[in-house]
Amino acid sequence: MREYKKLWWTLIGVLVVSFGILGWMGKEVYNQAPPIPDQVVTANGKILMTGEQILDGQEAWQTAGGMTVGSILGHGAYQAPDWTADWLHRELTAWLDLAAQERFGLNFSQLDEDNQIVLERQLKTEYRKNTYDPANGVATVSERRAKAIDQTASYYDKLFGDDPSLRPSRVAFAMKEATLPKVEQRERLANFFFWTSWAASTTRPDSVATYTNNWPHEPLIDNVPTAENIIWSIVSVILLIAGVGLLVWAWAFMRKEEEDPEAPAKDPISLLKLTPSQHALGKYLFLVVALFVAQVFIGGFTAHYTVEGQTFYGVNVSEWLPYSLVRTWHVQAALFWIATGFLAAGLFLVPILNGGEDPKFQKLGVDVLFWALIIVVLGSFGGNFFAIAHIMPESWNFWLGHQGYEYVELGRIWQIGKFLGIVFWLVLMLRGIVPALRQKGDKNLLALFSASVICIGLFYGTGLFYGPRTNITIMEYWRWWVVHLWVEGFFEVFATAALAFIFTTMGLVSKKGATTASLAAAVLFMLGGTPGTMHHLYFSGTTTPIMAIGATFSALEVVPLVVLGYEAWENWRLKSRAPWMESLHWPLKFFVCVAFWNMFGAGVFGFMVNPPVALYYIQGLNTTAVHAHAALFGVYGFLALGFTLFVLRYVRPNMKFNDSLMNTSFWCLNIGLVMMIVLSLLPIGVMQFYASVTQGTWWARGETFMQQEIMQTLRWARTFGDVVFIVGGLGVMWQVVTALFNGKAVPAVDGTLAAQRS
Repeated sequence: MREYKKLWWTLIGVLVVSFGILGWMGKEVYNQAPPIPDQVVTANGKILMTGEQILDGQEAWQTAGGMTVGSILGHGAYQAPDWTADWLHRELTAWLDLAAQERFGLNFSQLDEDNQIVLERQLKTEYRKNTYDPANGVATVSERRAKAIDQTASYYDKLFGDDPSLRPSRVAFAMKEATLPKVEQRERLANFFFWTSWAASTTRPDSVATYTNNWPHEPLIDNVPTAENIIWSIVSVILLIAGVGLLVWAWAFMRKEEEDPEAPAKDPISLLKLTPSQHALGKYLFLVVALFVAQVFIGGFTAHYTVEGQTFYGVNVSEWLPYSLVRTWHVQAALFWIATGFLAAGLFLVPILNGGEDPKFQKLGVDVLFWALIIVVLGSFGGNFFAIAHIMPESWNFWLGHQGYEYVELGRIWQIGKFLGIVFWLVLMLRGIVPALRQKGDKNLLALFSASVICIGLFYGTGLFYGPRTNITIMEYWRWWVVHLWVEGFFEVFATAALAFIFTTMGLVSKKGATTASLAAAVLFMLGGTPGTMHHLYFSGTTTPIMAIGATFSALEVVPLVVLGYEAWENWRLKSRAPWMESLHWPLKFFVCVAFWNMFGAGVFGFMVNPPVALYYIQGLNTTAVHAHAALFGVYGFLALGFTLFVLRYVRPNMKFNDSLMNTSFWCLNIGLVMMIVLSLLPIGVMQFYASVTQGTWWARGETFMQQEIMQTLRWARTFGDVVFIVGGLGVMWQVVTALFNGKAVPAVDGTLAAQRS
């Protein structure tokens, strides 16, 4: 402990300060979230809607699929419009036409420029003025605005219903007919959409910006980036450059090279007797590749909806398998198989930690966890189906059906089940970790690994801190604790510590060097990753301090990624350390690939959408999808597959990888991912970015722009990447399945961990 004292105290200090900042920001989010008025009334006192009706609309939106049907405040799916930006622009143009008719008897577009300027100035004055009175909870709008609201609501009633006049729009947006079948639901949905646009256009008290920091870009009311937005964007770039420079300096002058120990003559892990719990992990590996391939095919199916809207090569499938449902399954399947790969890797290490033996009843625990996982997967997928098909009672939707929030779409009951399963995994892990910590010797790396396991086990529970009627700004705060902090923070540390532990157990790297590197990496990951969570909340109803902290710390997230090329080389060179490492050629290659995609997917494409001024214009565009695909699969997907192949190598010790098959699979996965990005997602995102800057967010996400012929061509082009990627996925599945069912699960040589340590 003494030789790592500075690193441990640095890590502890980083955690205390960063979580203190995150807690303070949470208080700010709760206190400064855009208010939901008790009533929205006209100047003559007519009640247009109540706060309860706005929240009813939020629940109706969840029932329709929530963030899987378009987006709200920039978060969600990208085929349909962003409803906040879309409603705002439609209401503004309706107001202008009403004003032009009242004053001149003409439509706004028919007026001369001078009269248009006069009305636009009045429009901005009316919409930017905050008429919410916190004393009585009432927000007041003009009679003209009330008419504009009514006209806009009428459009949404037709769009989310089955009005024939808007069927072409539903096809363009990949919405099924009668997305919300009940008139009352559509009325309340309009209330919710109005409220989000009200927050996006109303100036926050004692501020010059709206509740959403002037997002979305809407020139009609001068919704443009604030001065603070630009300042903190520049600061984030400066910090990135400074951080990279300091890291390179520290890497060059302060990093101490540790001599690698002499590699053992035989693989130490292969000398261990395969335990019953390790043998039982075969079904986990099967589940990983089964869900992976299912997710890949569902992804291709989902992507095709962006071309045809309601059909699959002419066959109408939207009634029972609409875009909102298959996109939900696509995202949730990814999270399930990636998490299963990580869980399997952890469970494989437990007997190794426990001296080569299973803790008592460990196999039973592994089996119980597996079947619990199956129940949660099937239950959540079924709940999604019945909710979006409107077979399930509305009151059950949030709990058993579809929460409506991206990455946590599964019903709350299934979310609780998933959390309990992860906690149970934590218990299974600790049964091997605790005895190992009591033994003599250097336990620093094991302590870091243990801490990451505990955090993974517990922090998923933060996704339970909101309900169906929680203010969406507060909900977003907790949702990103799961999506960003739990995944991009603690899983990063777990992966780093797990790989370091594996390589030290194999005797390929020195424990001191691996421990030092892992602690240093944990410091860097948590320094930027914890407060950096707030970069997702720049425009979700938060204040300038949230933007400042999010921009500052999230820039530091990119810093450690610049040296991942070196990490990739360090991992790759291990294959030549001992002849027996050749049997781990493919798991190692997948781990090397993780470093590449971490640098580009998380680093380059992540920072592309990270500075506030950049995200202001591209939030909710396909540029975000570039980062999501390259980081989620490129980093965590390849890592989970690497763990799967690694565990497979030992639970089927007599198997041999099919080099031809694996080579094809490996390169198809990488090339397919690149093709998806280069041929489709990135060019669409760049074109949308230009449209957002020049016209506004509503235009970049609107039907007219997105249904241009060039956009259709680019969406079709993604098919080529999808097909190549599917080939790669099928190859990996075939390798795992054939190894599991053809290989014999027998130990190579008996041995004990104690003997290897000596």
